[in-house]
Order: sequence, then structure tokens, then C-alpha cells
Amino acid sequence: MSKSLAILGAGKLGITLGQLATKAGYNVFIAGSGAPDKIALTIKVLVPGATALTAEQAIAKSDVVILALPLGKYRSLPAAALQGKLVIDAMNYWWEVDGQDNELSNPSTSTSELIQACLPASRVVKALSHMGYHHLTDEAKPAGSTHRKAIAIAGDTKEDTDRVATLVDDLGFDPVYIGNLAKGKALEPGFPAFGANVDAKTLRELL
Repeated sequence: MSKSLAILGAGKLGITLGQLATKAGYNVFIAGSGAPDKIALTIKVLVPGATALTAEQAIAKSDVVILALPLGKYRSLPAAALQGKLVIDAMNYWWEVDGQDNELSNPSTSTSELIQACLPASRVVKALSHMGYHHLTDEAKPAGSTHRKAIAIAGDTKEDTDRVATLVDDLGFDPVYIGNLAKGKALEPGFPAFGANVDAKTLRELL
């Protein structure tokens, strides 16, 4: 798997994932909502070894891209730059942040399916979304550790979900495949697995 990773979003989740990925030996490129120099010092201090770039620059340098933005911003994602990329949707709908949005709160469609429709030339996988950033920081453990926590993965092709599973394992968690992209609905706020900070067996039971 590629060891180059782009993270779109320089908030708490993006920073946390960047820290875990650099520790795991990945080349990490982080893009915020503005010019790179607005976040460069923050990235230098909080994610040593990572580089602050524009979204397009970060994407160009990476085979895998993690979306760690407020979900309501998905319509402004650079679809052309993301063409052909494996995109990990780590976003969730929060009406306090995203505003009341009937499309995002539609109970019949997962938000990851909306992302896939917005990025038709990309391959979207749902992962890294159901565990809080503070738990991601505290619970990451090497493979084979006892009481290792699990991260669920939903996607439409085995090749892509296997690649994401490798990343999840590298970051310090046991990957749990739960089905196609539509199954990612079970990881959203309001469902039992959301917020789950549990091992693989317990996560499967919740799902």
C-alpha cells in the first residue's frame, strides 16, 4: 500500500489522524480550508513530519485521501483532483456544524453514498468515522496487542477495503469489514456503533 496520505481537514480529527499516520511511517500531507501558511505552524508543532499544502497539492502527492472536513462542505470537494483516488470518508453529519440539511439527514441513504455520487471518478470507502478523535489518540496499539480496539470499514470493492484495512491496522486498530458502502449508514450518529470504542468482537455485535 502507498505510504503517502492526504488529509483534507486540519481540525481535531485531521490532526489526530495525521499524528497516527506519521507515527506509522506515512508521508502525510494536510490541507486546511485556506492557504497552507495559515496552518503550517500548527502542523509543524502538532504533526511533526507532516506537510501543510493546498488540497490539490496534497491529493496529487497521495494515492489515498482522507476526508476529515465538516460534512456540509462535501459539495465543494475538488472532484477533478480526486479522480482515480481512493477516498476515505471519515465525516459525520452534525446539524450544529453543518446546519439543517435534508439531504444529509435522509434516513434512506448513507452520507458516504452522497460523497460517492459527488465524486463519481473516485472510489469511496467509509472508515475512521465512528470513534472519537480522543479515543483514536488514546487507544491506538500495535498489531497483536491485547484489548486492541476496532474500526469498521464499508466499501464496494475488496481491493479498496483491503487497502483501507491495511491503513487502519497501521494506525493501531483492528479493521472490521461490514459490507458495501451503503452499510456505512450503521456507522452514522444515531446508530449503535457510532461512538463505539470497543474490540472487534463487540463491534460486530453492535452492528
